[in-house]
Amino acid sequence: MSVSPGAWMYPRPRPGNLREIAEKIEDATGLRVQIVGGKLVMSPTPRGKHAGAVVRMRRQLEALLPDGLGAYEMSSIALPEDPDDYVTPDLIVLPKEWEEDDDWLADPEDTVFAVEVISQSEKSREIRDKADWYAVARVRVLLVIDPRKGTWALHTRPDNGAYQDVLPGKFGEPVPLPAPLGFEVATDRFPLYGDSPRAGRRTGL
Repeated sequence: MSVSPGAWMYPRPRPGNLREIAEKIEDATGLRVQIVGGKLVMSPTPRGKHAGAVVRMRRQLEALLPDGLGAYEMSSIALPEDPDDYVTPDLIVLPKEWEEDDDWLADPEDTVFAVEVISQSEKSREIRDKADWYAVARVRVLLVIDPRKGTWALHTRPDNGAYQDVLPGKFGEPVPLPAPLGFEVATDRFPLYGDSPRAGRRTGL
């Protein structure tokens, strides 16, 4: 997605100041901005069903998480040793000490579990790049939920910049989360994307 040059003021994007530029874009546009592989990645406001999948997952986690862990939205993960890279998963499981942290970037080593819900507009390459980012950061467990196709993929064992194990599944099949979680989450109530009833009115169709 492109953003008008007038959406932010100088300095221009360059290595070392991408986080500053990302914050300016978020303030000016309301878009969610991440930095994946040194590139600014902007996402539109998620549709209701996207939010619905996140809420359903969060409610299950909150009922099942071991003591000392919490599920959080709108928390970002830093790529170690790279000042320009971070992602903001739809949901992240961290130690509850995160609630008292003044930083806005969580350490990937503290990340027990991350959830990404695929947006209607995301491309396959963008999804692969993001999964690779989590593996490079060594996030232990990543769940990718795809309401376009009604599928999910559980990524585990990050090594050498890639997840060594990927378990695919369909909505309706439970996701077996490994230790330290050690429980299953249901997917039978995850919504599937359809056509937005407002899209035609916005475009005059």
